[in-house]
Amino acid sequence: MTSRKSIDPAALAMLEITEGDRISTAFSRADEMKPCPIGKGGACCRNCFMGPCRFTGKNAEQMRGVCGATLGTIAARNLARAIAAGAAAHSDHGRDLALTLRAVGKGEAKGYEIRDERKLYAVAGLLGVPTAGKSVQEVATAVGEKALASFGQQEGELAYLKRAPKKRQELWRKLNIAPRGIDREVVETLHRTHIGVDQDATNLLKHAMRTALSDGWGGSMLATDITDILFGTPTPVQSRVNLGVLQEDQVNLLVHGHEPVLSEMIVAAASEPAMIEYAKSKGAAGINLAGICCTANEILMRQGVPPAGNFLQQELAIATGVVDGMIVDVQCIMEGLVNASDQYHTKLITTSPKARIQGAMHIEFDEHHALEIARNIVKTTIDNYPNRKGKEGRVPDVTNELIAGFSHEYLNYMQGGVYRQSFRPFNEAVIAGRIRGAAGVVGCNNPRCTHDSAHFQIVRELIKNDVLVVQTGCSAITSGKFGLLTPEAMNLAGPGLREVCEAIGIPPVLHMGSCVDNSRILTVLTQAATEGGLGEDISDLPAIGIAPEWMSEKALSIGTYFVASGVKVIFGVDSPVAGSMEATRVISEGWEELVGGSLEFEPDPMKIVEKAIAHIDAKRAALKLEPYKPERFGQSGDARVLAAQNA
Repeated sequence: MTSRKSIDPAALAMLEITEGDRISTAFSRADEMKPCPIGKGGACCRNCFMGPCRFTGKNAEQMRGVCGATLGTIAARNLARAIAAGAAAHSDHGRDLALTLRAVGKGEAKGYEIRDERKLYAVAGLLGVPTAGKSVQEVATAVGEKALASFGQQEGELAYLKRAPKKRQELWRKLNIAPRGIDREVVETLHRTHIGVDQDATNLLKHAMRTALSDGWGGSMLATDITDILFGTPTPVQSRVNLGVLQEDQVNLLVHGHEPVLSEMIVAAASEPAMIEYAKSKGAAGINLAGICCTANEILMRQGVPPAGNFLQQELAIATGVVDGMIVDVQCIMEGLVNASDQYHTKLITTSPKARIQGAMHIEFDEHHALEIARNIVKTTIDNYPNRKGKEGRVPDVTNELIAGFSHEYLNYMQGGVYRQSFRPFNEAVIAGRIRGAAGVVGCNNPRCTHDSAHFQIVRELIKNDVLVVQTGCSAITSGKFGLLTPEAMNLAGPGLREVCEAIGIPPVLHMGSCVDNSRILTVLTQAATEGGLGEDISDLPAIGIAPEWMSEKALSIGTYFVASGVKVIFGVDSPVAGSMEATRVISEGWEELVGGSLEFEPDPMKIVEKAIAHIDAKRAALKLEPYKPERFGQSGDARVLAAQNA
């Protein structure tokens, strides 16, 4: 039975096919591979070879490992290490972009250009890079070098911390958790969690916050800004989503992973007339480019390229039999793709020196020869088109329209135009109660729960209760698949939120980018906090963060940097420290006392909604705002006009 595995009809259709073809997928493997009940809750330590030490039974909290470590210490170590790995992954993404920007500035990376000069100069100002009398190329080189320096910085503070509200900056300094350098904090986490070093759960997890902040206000924020500089700051774009975007009569090329430095060049190469003619010479009608996971979000926001699906659909896309090439780089790439591609005809091509997969073809990417390599990849995919194995007719006829590309800059612009940009209209809508609050609903898919279900339920219920939702990553793709990223979705919103959406012409759910672009949400929260009327710090805002189907270490880093920035965050699925009452108390009550944010785990989507709304209402009350009363708004403008026309 596949009905419980997903709520997406395209995914369900493909699961019927993969089960019939006896193809292993993440869904079937999740059924076969039961999670370790000890490690799942953080109650297992393998940080040295005197163990592994397992803490089980009713007396687990009183047990000691071979070295004498308590369960609280071990659970805290495990969580801190996961946060460090997540911070390293996203920040390394930022490092690669900084290297590319520097190469572009030096004229060493043909095919790239500076698409947003205004943002380049804005970032130069934030990083303290002088621009007077310098060419665009010289500024780009200097910004790239300054960004790279922030990774190895040993003292002081990351330059981007000054983008946070002043009150938040002061708190970080007081608590000594203002990050010094990105790599330094990751390395120190690994040092602290080595056997015989930091053995205090509270202290370990305090440094974990510092490490996560180096990601959110460092590596990830740099990655977002440099991507905008190189490829353009997103503005709203219309596209389609889901497996139905695959075309049976065309060469289908899927890009999957996280690095736009590669995917943007693939878009350019696949669009060249000569390459399209080459595809036609092989019998195809043309070239159809689509994305999976966060690379999909990157090229969607800037190029309008449609996402074929999110994380758990990567193997299902191959099972359609019409994917001629899947091009992967780093992060969230399943090794199971090799097995799936072997069963059909798909060329699985790895491109990063950091991420090879045994059995896949490897064409190494180098930004210095980007377009040449991208052309080779596209040509290799086209050459594979004649090798299809007669699997036509298996593409689910399921797609949905969506609007994506709501960068922080565009949100500013849409509320006041070129000359009066501000978050004042948003703040006033919150103060008046038209918008009850805001929620960032982000993150992965996890086959341990029903694919897409929690994301969809939570977002639908929040907008119904007048909570504006901003999204990134695979969660945003879910909302696109179910029609929540279109202006028509305002009909599912509460009366106050619907009124705001009608006035501005936006969906009640805003797609803000890939998972690295959660840093955009930090910028939005900062501007709302400093605009006036909603307190002085991010922790004052009626806002919440939610990751309904989390599964990766990156998610833990993201959640933690939001907590350290003052946001209450609720994760779905289960807690990685459930085995330790001490570690659980630290990340919830302890962190709330320390930084005003907390991390909580709740597997029930409807309970997440209840807790989120209760938190938003409590923040409204603390700000002495009017209690939420949706009946004050009734039917809003366009709805009344339409009703009158139909009468």
